[in-house]
Amino acid sequence: MNNRPLRDIKRKFFWRVGWFYVPVSLGGFVLKFLAVVFCVTALMAIARHSQSTSDTLYGVFPFFACTFDWLTSRTS
Repeated sequence: MNNRPLRDIKRKFFWRVGWFYVPVSLGGFVLKFLAVVFCVTALMAIARHSQSTSDTLYGVFPFFACTFDWLTSRTS
């Protein structure tokens, strides 16, 4: 019988399907929901102060890219 400590077992929340990560557990769905809520909040705050669509896209890209990259690199 294998008695590995629990800290050595890495739980998978997402599976990679092509370029996308699909949540495969309840924790994955909750994390994805929280990330989307954060990104929508950042989008609304940045869009309120931007002058054009390109300003908005340049403003939200770091938030979106970093959030989902961090989320999937830590949990998949």
